[in-house]
Amino acid sequence: MYNRRKFLKLSALTATAATVLPKLSKAAKQPADKSTLPVVISTWDFGIAANAAAWEVLSKGGRAIDAVEAGARIPEADLKNHSVGRAGYPDRDGFVTLDACIMDELGNCGAVAGMEDIDHPISVARLVMDKTPHVMLVGDGARQFAIQQGFKAQKLLTPESEKAWKQWLKKAEYKPIINIENQPQMQGGQYNHDTIGMLAIDSKGNISGACTTSGMAFKMHGRVGDSPIIGAGLYVDNEVGGATSTGVGEEVIRNVGSFLVVELMRQGYSPEDACKEAVNRIIKKKPETAKEIQVGFLAINKKGEYGAYAIQGGFSYAVCNSEKKDLLIKGKSHYNEVIK
Repeated sequence: MYNRRKFLKLSALTATAATVLPKLSKAAKQPADKSTLPVVISTWDFGIAANAAAWEVLSKGGRAIDAVEAGARIPEADLKNHSVGRAGYPDRDGFVTLDACIMDELGNCGAVAGMEDIDHPISVARLVMDKTPHVMLVGDGARQFAIQQGFKAQKLLTPESEKAWKQWLKKAEYKPIINIENQPQMQGGQYNHDTIGMLAIDSKGNISGACTTSGMAFKMHGRVGDSPIIGAGLYVDNEVGGATSTGVGEEVIRNVGSFLVVELMRQGYSPEDACKEAVNRIIKKKPETAKEIQVGFLAINKKGEYGAYAIQGGFSYAVCNSEKKDLLIKGKSHYNEVIK
């Protein structure tokens, strides 16, 4: 039974909540700056070509979800790209397995993981989202679904990737090289692990994202990283913003990285500061491991502001909007700041 003292205490708590909650949700209520829209951002140098394809959709008033799918398909089809799509390096058993996920402004999402023989996993992920009650299909199930939807099964192991795999088999050592994506002269027989993550805001202010990869080169058969996992490799909240990741997926999964970045932006962090905090949490939990790996985050908020942060230097991301068609930005990093 409530007495006057309990009533006053409850009223005080309600009043406190009323003053705190608006501060916590301030970022979610910030409208997009329509003068900067549309905009698309993506990880690494190969994001420039991907952004150009996405811009073809955005510049005509198209949806962000269609833009990121179109953009992600570009590196997936690039036979010179050994960390994404059909030319990706195989696992240690010689199988090319692909992972991808996609998420729209309504919170709908789809993903595939460990899929073989299908060269555009991002489009299969889109169909999982649009045509099934599920979020993720894996392995043979993902392959079967893709073929049912009209995709053609084909051998993905290219001669160049097969040569690199056979070279690796001579020693069978797994030692990923940080930022090998920015060192094309080294890619012949070395091991790269990376992703393209894309985030776009269309002319209506709606946000979508995509993430696609062939995963770690010469990984154990069946290994899946963060790229197809909603909340790890990619997350979008249309009230707040979106985030994606790149690098060693195990550490991103352990910290639910992209979801963390979005939640930090909800609390008022800028995109760059949110990415920095997510990186620092990885370093704090495993400082010795962090010295040997690369993880980077890229984010955009509802206002169209973007930023990135990585463990190691060398991480880059591409930006495209009405003013900047092929801008490449060097992301800030933890170890660069420590050295300074």
